Amino acid sequence: MGLFKADFFRFFALGFAAGAVLMVVTVDRDSGRGLANGVVPAASAATPEGR
Repeated sequence: MGLFKADFFRFFALGFAAGAVLMVVTVDRDSGRGLANGVVPAASAATPEGR
């Protein structure tokens, strides 16, 4: 008799896959983009003075 049955690994894999799917569904893909726009200003080149 083994320490873990095959059912344990099967249910562990199913739970891991279901958790991964839930994480992908709940995390907004554009959430980082909105945060970066609020913290980091848009880049712009400086104009040379005296020319």
